[in-house]
Amino acid sequence: MNPLYQNAQAPKKEQKAVFVFLIVGLVLGILFGRAWTRVEAFGDKSQTASSASTTGFVIGIGQSPPANIASQDVEFKLFWDAWTIIKEKYYQQPIEDKSLFYGAMKGLAEATGDPYTNFFEPKGAEAFQQALSGKFSGIGAEIGLKEGTLTIVAPLPDTPAERAGIKAGDLIIKIDDADTAGYTVEKAVSLIRGDKGTKVKLTIFRPDTGKDPFDVEITRDEIQIKSVRLNWIEDKNIAHIVVTNFNMDTRDNFDRAVEEAIRKDAKGVILDLRNNPGGFLDTAVYMAGEWVGDAVVVKERRQGKIFEQLRGTGKKRLAGLPTVVLVNEGSASASEIVSGALQDLKLATVVGKTTFGKGSVQDYINLKDGSAIKITIAEWLTPNERTINKTGLEPDVTVERTSEDYEAQRDPQLDRAIGILTGEAPAADAAPASPTQP
Repeated sequence: MNPLYQNAQAPKKEQKAVFVFLIVGLVLGILFGRAWTRVEAFGDKSQTASSASTTGFVIGIGQSPPANIASQDVEFKLFWDAWTIIKEKYYQQPIEDKSLFYGAMKGLAEATGDPYTNFFEPKGAEAFQQALSGKFSGIGAEIGLKEGTLTIVAPLPDTPAERAGIKAGDLIIKIDDADTAGYTVEKAVSLIRGDKGTKVKLTIFRPDTGKDPFDVEITRDEIQIKSVRLNWIEDKNIAHIVVTNFNMDTRDNFDRAVEEAIRKDAKGVILDLRNNPGGFLDTAVYMAGEWVGDAVVVKERRQGKIFEQLRGTGKKRLAGLPTVVLVNEGSASASEIVSGALQDLKLATVVGKTTFGKGSVQDYINLKDGSAIKITIAEWLTPNERTINKTGLEPDVTVERTSEDYEAQRDPQLDRAIGILTGEAPAADAAPASPTQP
């Protein structure tokens, strides 16, 4: 995805945030890169302002290759040979050293083939840090790369994107009439973000309709999201807790929702994580802990080995209370971690559609000139070691919510969740019928 709201100054281990989107999961002007993220710094950050504002030259050109270089190795001197050729022969001169250097750094990150490993020039890194602090304006949607195509992870509630009709799973074909083929998430974000009151045109293709792409013009705005809402299915005494993000305010607001559910003696809980693109990892672990206690919520795998197991930190106040979790194609990162934990431990029935599939871990490393690298270092697994990344999570009960349902304000997914909790609907998909015997 994508934004991930991470305090770059705090050194605590809990500063992993689910990037959703990271996908990077980068939020278009909202969550500029929601993901599980840790922030580190290499070098003296005090040098950032001066180094970022000057043209400068690259030094250290022409180092000799080591004497023991093998035939299958690559001589780094070839890089400098290419550098010199471009500097001397490119038809438009002068060409700045810094432009070539930062272009090479971007190429290093892109060579991994991972959409969540990125290099940020100083200006881009500054924008990313602003997003982490919660200061942003834009259209209110998070995007990611899925099978190489820019895809809406989720529009956030009551934002310009949602009001314009943008939906999870929409493919962004063009931005202001420019074809997005080959775009990184960062490039798309830089084009879609903008000042409040300005407009951006997206050309959208919606695969489930089979119709031609269409244009959507969206006016950018400041984005303010309350991440937790509590609704009551009054006649059933069921608490419907809608969590739109795992942000800075989520834990406190979720606490209040849980306290009210307990105080009113709720007969069941619907945890609604649809179109939730993720956020802070520690918040997800805390939320899951309200059901699982201190059981394992998620595992981190690096280079084929389990590196860390994170246990629930909540108060287990909802343990034993019948629960349904609602998910869809826009549920990513932290949403998938909570859903996967409750599903594996058989503490909830998961209803809806297969989730987005953002289960990787990023480090965010500041470099001394103000630039930065965001690099994927691990992937998340459910307690039963099911993979989340790319595959997503399959619900226990598959229920579609079509465009026609949205327009008619019908919600068959929520209706099925209520039916499961009241015993009026089955808590699993029907088994395929056995062949009729002659």
